[in-house]
Amino acid sequence: MSALKSKFWVDALIRRAELGLAAIYVIRRGDEDAGAVLVKVVSGPSLAQLYVPSRDEEGSRIWTCRRETDEAELDAWCRKRIDQDPDLWLIEIEDRQGRHFLTEPVDNP
Repeated sequence: MSALKSKFWVDALIRRAELGLAAIYVIRRGDEDAGAVLVKVVSGPSLAQLYVPSRDEEGSRIWTCRRETDEAELDAWCRKRIDQDPDLWLIEIEDRQGRHFLTEPVDNP
């Protein structure tokens, strides 16, 4: 089974967030076919979480939540990842409830 193209997946995430009345922005557009996607959720002043894709033992996509108290630290981490992977997407969701709108499982370490 082939994976969804990144642009199609991002478009679906945007639609879910908009239906939930959250603000969503494409901060960085990556490779439309196979670029990995980072999802940053801002729920208040300097309160942010970052969802990073990974795979479970069966090979299915899951998300790992990086919780940071300082949004600037998350931004710096994202910049480093983008420098290493120019195909990377960065999506930012602003939602006071902290919803991520991801449909795959989320692992909170």
